[in-house]
Amino acid sequence: MAVNLVNVEAVSKVYGTRALLDGISLGVSEGDRIGVVGRNGDGKTTLIRMLAKLEEPDTGRVTQSGGLRMGVLTQHDSLDPAATIRHEIIRDMADHEWAGNAKIRDVLTGLFGGLDLPGFGQGLDTVIGPLSGGERRRIALAKLLIADQDLLVLDEPTNHLDVEGISWLAKHLQERRSALVCVTHDRWFLDQVCTRMWDVQCGAVFEYEGGYSDYVFARAERERIAATEETKRQNLMRKELAWLRRGAPARTSKPRYRIEAANELIADVPPPRDKSELMRFANARLGKTVFDLENVTVQAGPKVLLKHLTWHLGPGDRIGLVGVNGAGKTSLLRALAEAARTQGDVQPAAGSVTVGKTVKLAYLSQEVGELDPSLRVLEAVQRVRDRVDLGKGREMTAGQLCEQFGFTKEKQWTPVGDLSGGERRRLQILRLLMDEPNVLFLDEPTNDLDIETLTQLEDLLDGWPGSMIVISHDRFFIERTTDTVMALLGDASLRMLPRGLDEYLERRQKMIEAATPAPAPAAAKSTSSGDARAAKKELAKIERQLNKMSDRETNLHAQIAENATDFDKVAKLDAELRELISDRDELEMRWLELAEEA
Repeated sequence: MAVNLVNVEAVSKVYGTRALLDGISLGVSEGDRIGVVGRNGDGKTTLIRMLAKLEEPDTGRVTQSGGLRMGVLTQHDSLDPAATIRHEIIRDMADHEWAGNAKIRDVLTGLFGGLDLPGFGQGLDTVIGPLSGGERRRIALAKLLIADQDLLVLDEPTNHLDVEGISWLAKHLQERRSALVCVTHDRWFLDQVCTRMWDVQCGAVFEYEGGYSDYVFARAERERIAATEETKRQNLMRKELAWLRRGAPARTSKPRYRIEAANELIADVPPPRDKSELMRFANARLGKTVFDLENVTVQAGPKVLLKHLTWHLGPGDRIGLVGVNGAGKTSLLRALAEAARTQGDVQPAAGSVTVGKTVKLAYLSQEVGELDPSLRVLEAVQRVRDRVDLGKGREMTAGQLCEQFGFTKEKQWTPVGDLSGGERRRLQILRLLMDEPNVLFLDEPTNDLDIETLTQLEDLLDGWPGSMIVISHDRFFIERTTDTVMALLGDASLRMLPRGLDEYLERRQKMIEAATPAPAPAAAKSTSSGDARAAKKELAKIERQLNKMSDRETNLHAQIAENATDFDKVAKLDAELRELISDRDELEMRWLELAEEA
């Protein structure tokens, strides 16, 4: 039986007049891998800070098992600015000692690209003080991962990591034995690493079994049972579930009966985008030419980032642009934006950029643009325009678009100066879209945005007709909003990747000299025909049991909803539900084993 590491009992936390957490009871056990999601400001960080005893609850209590070794990554590091990277990560270990440690080598290579820390002028002897926030955060994460822990509590661990770094971190955490509680908006990462989800909403925490894909399915089902006001096709969770089930990244390994249940739930949900219709509308708005690059060279100071680049960005193209840090992604967008701003008068270092006459570009940079802090949110949007045409006869007022981006009617009268970083980012994107551009450049648009806002932004972009280039380390967002992935691999060229980000990671792996050779494939198991028949027979029996369990689980959820005010009955039903889920998980594991044999 798994040992309980942390218990949260009837915990509440109030800020001002708002209850962030209200009577929460949770537990973290050995082997748990928990992803924490929810809107910005709903209490995710507060919850994990209380788990780590960095913050005290107003009521209730948090208890930790004796001798618990806990590692915590917060939004702000506690590194000594006068110390070197060596001192913080390696401490007093001799070079031969730490270099012979496989874990330390793996962490340094995974987070910094090599044992000599390329990108840091003095390598391990670089002083921490002058480094950027992103560099300091990687050092804090490395220090944490090198230590032995029973429980890791991570707040936004993927921030400031590129696609390769995030992929490495996911694999590293999969292989660790320590328990994990992780706040992140990176949905691909949640799917790879987590086996349970906590959804923080309106003072409560809803628990779900499985990773992000399973959470989307379960939440969509819960909202259906609760008969939410949204019609089926307006339900963003169901729309996202449809993309997860039908899209190229087949993310779920659940048994067939659960896949069938998900497919039934999304049977009437159309594909996220009508590509032919969007392309037709984009041609009407843009004509044939958007950006034509001929033999272009892009430089950052004396450094040549791209050379001899010939490329055509056409009407309706939706491009995901990935690449190593410093390869020139942002510089390429800036060069195109400058050419568009001056209608081709300002050209790159060499070659030519032709800009279509009808191009109306909106460029979301990584920096949040300054706005008059005294303006109200609605006023800041209305200063761009009062109404926006979304195409195909759809129109929204400034207030309606504000609501779609999470600014309620009350929040619309909040001064801009009182907004959080994530809220300002939302407002910046909203103002860009309000100006009705036909070309969008989005440079790290997911920074500071919570998952619900990301889902709303993706839904809005699904119906947006025009050309778009997205730079992002958020793999889920790239796959969800774009049709083509192009990569800068650090060799001054731009390549199209037909297989998307999987191909990008494969190519990068081949470029790293110290890549670990792939292990020899394991010998295939030989199974007699008699064993296969027996496995199939047991599979059919398990599927019937699982179907019955699924019906019982649905009934239990419905009974819990009906008796929400009867705490004793809810407690009994919840205990029965947990036991049912535990039995179901055991059957699912047996199903997977038998399916492999059969």
